[in-house]
Amino acid sequence: MKITRSAVVGTLESGDVMIRIAPLATPEIDLQLNSSVEKQFGKIIRATLLEILERYEVSGVQLIVDDKGALDCILRARLETLLVRASDASALPWEENQ
Repeated sequence: MKITRSAVVGTLESGDVMIRIAPLATPEIDLQLNSSVEKQFGKIIRATLLEILERYEVSGVQLIVDDKGALDCILRARLETLLVRASDASALPWEENQ
């Protein structure tokens, strides 16, 4: 999936996460995480985000994550929504990536 434009999803409310994405000129993933629970769950949050990006073959992006204690299912839903908003896709290829 190619990210063609910047996009934002989520809120800064407790229990939620705000994620911003922007395309980069290089094929790397620049992941910046700011989380209220980073000491306890930072590695798990990073792993979840990178797993989703890998599943949808996303690279060459800057991802800025402001987490306020979001559950794993919320992280996944927010990032998948963001990928659709930032790409030319009208929906995610659900069946192909199960």
